[in-house]
Amino acid sequence: MALKSNAVITGIGGYVPDNILTNSDLEKMVDTNSDWIVSRTGIRERRILADRTLATSDMASFAVKNLLENAKVDPAEIDCIIVATSTPDYLLISTASIVAEKCGLINAWASDVNAACSGFLYAFTLGSSLVESNRYKKVIVIGADQNSAIVNYADRNTCILFGDGAGAVLLEPTTEDLGVVDSVFKTDGHGRQHLLVRGGGSMNPASEETIDAKLHYIHQDGRVVFKAAIKGMTESCTAVLQRNNLSTNDINWLIPHQANYRIIHAVGDALGIPESRVKINIDRYGNTTAATIPLALWDYKEDFKENDNVILTAFGAGFSWGATYLKWGKLR
Repeated sequence: MALKSNAVITGIGGYVPDNILTNSDLEKMVDTNSDWIVSRTGIRERRILADRTLATSDMASFAVKNLLENAKVDPAEIDCIIVATSTPDYLLISTASIVAEKCGLINAWASDVNAACSGFLYAFTLGSSLVESNRYKKVIVIGADQNSAIVNYADRNTCILFGDGAGAVLLEPTTEDLGVVDSVFKTDGHGRQHLLVRGGGSMNPASEETIDAKLHYIHQDGRVVFKAAIKGMTESCTAVLQRNNLSTNDINWLIPHQANYRIIHAVGDALGIPESRVKINIDRYGNTTAATIPLALWDYKEDFKENDNVILTAFGAGFSWGATYLKWGKLR
């Protein structure tokens, strides 16, 4: 009988564009000011994919190549890749299939997941399950979004929030007591009206009318999303802690979705986890949607030690939300 396998992160990669859009830049574009943006969101700058010959698949590919180089893994060894994104290169074609081709992952099958800001966590659980099944040995999970492609830079309520970027992790099996332990996820389709892009899908296919009505940009009811995010992330983290007989003192690191500093602070406060144990990079990247959690893992990977208890949590459109508990392993 095969030994039970856990899925553990053994490699991390990331990519953010070179082009920086600062709050001062936005002051020249819309009626806003930097002090207000910082006080309301914690964001000082965000990265923008300015080269319009590139797309989400390129950022994801750069992150994967960075991962493969860091982990010293042959691309031919990868069994599967899952890309979490709300900004695919194309309809019909999965962005993951394009990434596989661009990165030379000749033996990997590829698929996308769309759960907006919760996308990476959802894809991470799917990838973990594939490894735990003992059918796949090396699975890459990517969070990547080019939000600048769907942001209206005349809308001061949304253009201040979003940036572009990609992060990736390699999952491999281990028989040690390390890796992914548990997850709690929830979905409530009633929330869809509060955060969505109305145009471009089968409900409102692209047309002159949808373009004139600006339906191809992000629409967000910020107040509703703000409250729901705090509640959803706090409750899912609490559920994971209770299910695994953990107290907040047992948690070494909380890595939340980077949507708004006030949301991050409120969740940490509600859980009783001090900010010194919460990873935050929203000030430099803004909200990169599915990329926020893997980018935080990439940014702070040197801080994580073997056997550290880590909680990942996110909230996104759908509404979708949840939390994952893992015990940190060893990077290659």
